[in-house]
Amino acid sequence: MNEHLKLVEQWDKTFPISNKVHHHKATFHNRYGITLAADLYAPKDIKGTLPAIAVCGPFGAVKEQAAGLYAQEMAERGFFTIAFDPSFTGESGGSPRYMASPDINTEDFQAAVDFLSVQENVNPEKIGLIGICGWGGMALNAAAIDTRVKATATITMYDMSRVNANGYFDTEDSEAARYKKKKTWNTQRSIDYKNGEYARGGGVVDPLPEDAPFFVKDYYDYYKTSRGYHERSLNSNDGWNITGTMSFMNMPILQYASEIRSAVLIVHGEKAHSCYFSKDAFSKLKGHNKELLLIPNAVHTDLYDRTDIIPFDTLTTFFQKWL
Repeated sequence: MNEHLKLVEQWDKTFPISNKVHHHKATFHNRYGITLAADLYAPKDIKGTLPAIAVCGPFGAVKEQAAGLYAQEMAERGFFTIAFDPSFTGESGGSPRYMASPDINTEDFQAAVDFLSVQENVNPEKIGLIGICGWGGMALNAAAIDTRVKATATITMYDMSRVNANGYFDTEDSEAARYKKKKTWNTQRSIDYKNGEYARGGGVVDPLPEDAPFFVKDYYDYYKTSRGYHERSLNSNDGWNITGTMSFMNMPILQYASEIRSAVLIVHGEKAHSCYFSKDAFSKLKGHNKELLLIPNAVHTDLYDRTDIIPFDTLTTFFQKWL
């Protein structure tokens, strides 16, 4: 039995509504029976069937933030698009809340492909993905297993398995460091089970310490200010469950990225703290239809919402070519 979701119908995005596209809410279900909530965007002058793109991310964000901005912009450029909330977050179903899973969240992208493939205005042979931040890694993971995906773009990508197992910049890449994290997480599991609820880890730190690293200040500037704050966004508020992402440590993604035959465009800010994720992921890819695009002087969140920096023309050309 699919869950019945109560969706907010009024416009509550962090970006202005476009008068060039049709927009409405939609739901679909994944292979685990979780019902996902999405915003659907389509060109107003739609004729026949169109290539389609499913968009998700960043990690800890909701579809009303960067994913929706990308989906609306690509719809203006002639694509049928959806921006969706992953399982356990935002307006999507799934319980307990605020959990993440390398398997289920990869499946969320595949479920989006299921949904798009049966829409009357979509050509099922022309479906692509855009994954932002942590969902960039999940989009690549989906492309590695789903042959229906013909083109994938990752934006300011994170490899969530790597960062959970090795820490930022691989500074915790040791058995001892991992063991310490495992002890902390498993102690928390016992506490949560005893209490009958999951403790939240907290979103982006607030108030912001003066000596915070630049990338933390970067996240604060997006998630905690009027620029990108949203009441349903995990990063804007109380974050994931403390144990919510622990499975990533034990289940690496991107193991078969070298076998992706479809087209891939990896986009990252040259000055982003996370740029090494994209560079290393790109090094695994094979074939003439793979491209790495580094945006000069851009930092991580610049590619969330800075429309003067996001290379939408390049994304449009990429998807027009491969879809």
